[in-house]
Amino acid sequence: MMQSYNSEKILVRYFSDVLDEIVVETLWTEIIDAEKGLYKIDNIPFYGPEFSSDDIVFAEFDVDEGRITFRNVVEYSGNSTIQIIILDKDQNVQKLRNEFKELGCETEGTGSNYFVMEVLYEQKYSPIFKKLTELETAEKISFAEPNISQKHISEK
Repeated sequence: MMQSYNSEKILVRYFSDVLDEIVVETLWTEIIDAEKGLYKIDNIPFYGPEFSSDDIVFAEFDVDEGRITFRNVVEYSGNSTIQIIILDKDQNVQKLRNEFKELGCETEGTGSNYFVMEVLYEQKYSPIFKKLTELETAEKISFAEPNISQKHISEK
């Protein structure tokens, strides 16, 4: 039975290597089955939890948090999340995000020197990884792969 699209924000509390502290992030999800606590992540996580967009997670109401809260991943989509910190102050962030968009990657930014990018399962990671590595070698960016699928690891 096809369910009509509906969404729910869930809370995620985790340790972020980027910020070196525990962060709380709220993410939009598509409700798969609210009674079973199944939700599909609908945007790119910012600071590096153990999942990516389109992953299905288990979440339940947490009395202390006062809202539906992430517990664990039920099914991985195979999508990967990449974090990018801009080191070169002269680097045009929007231009860089557009270059990755041309390679098929959606991005979400949080200001002028940091953004996250999703690499969909179907995408070849090698040209994306090559570009990331070239930019890092040139000291224009630093990047991390907080959640990378086995498929993408094998394509480096």
